[in-house]
Amino acid sequence: MRMNTPFGGRGSLSTDFGPWFECGIIPASFIAMNLPSMLEVINLACVRDERTLFHGLSFQVQAGDVVQIEGPNGAGKTSLLRLLAGLSRPEQGEVRWQQQSIRRQHEIWQQNLLYLGHHPGVKSVLSPRENLHFWHGDRSEDMLYDALEQVNLLGYEEVPVAQLSAGQQRRVALARLWLSPAPVWILDEPLTAIDKHGVEKLMARFADHADNGGVVILTTHQDLPDSHARVRKIRLTSEWA
Repeated sequence: MRMNTPFGGRGSLSTDFGPWFECGIIPASFIAMNLPSMLEVINLACVRDERTLFHGLSFQVQAGDVVQIEGPNGAGKTSLLRLLAGLSRPEQGEVRWQQQSIRRQHEIWQQNLLYLGHHPGVKSVLSPRENLHFWHGDRSEDMLYDALEQVNLLGYEEVPVAQLSAGQQRRVALARLWLSPAPVWILDEPLTAIDKHGVEKLMARFADHADNGGVVILTTHQDLPDSHARVRKIRLTSEWA
């Protein structure tokens, strides 16, 4: 059972349930009754180039949540994902994984996280199969081929990534979603250069991951399909955007 209440963050956050209030925390979409949160963001502030992108940002994410970070360009969506992933430090506040700061358990946090940035992050001199083997060397060849099939890259498995289109390179990285055992996925613009059928397939994969107790946190400029109303939204706003 979930409890939905129209709370928003202080000064820099709104939710799909209504305008922000002064409480500074959004239990709205993210608190499952009687369950400890997997991920907590507490009074987070982010400053870039002497500009405050957001501040007082607090929310909780439960197992089974699919969370979309929204906001105009410059509002700090990518910066927030990098803070959640532990790739940069906040100006203020902290991120907690299972009630402990990710800074105090960096290695454990990284073991439980799959982060895919805005750029594909694939090795251009390797083939798609070789890239997947590099990341997931414990997976069988059959599993690697199955993952490539899920993203429609069979027939390209041995082609150097440098010879693939931008969309195909993105799909090489996304194939990891069928291989990674990490419970938390943080994905920056995973739907970029993906066609409508591919978007539907990815959304189904996100839902499947959440149904199995995982968490998906993503950004996208695309309108998500109406069939995936389960997606919870956090909207960042910025006076600089």
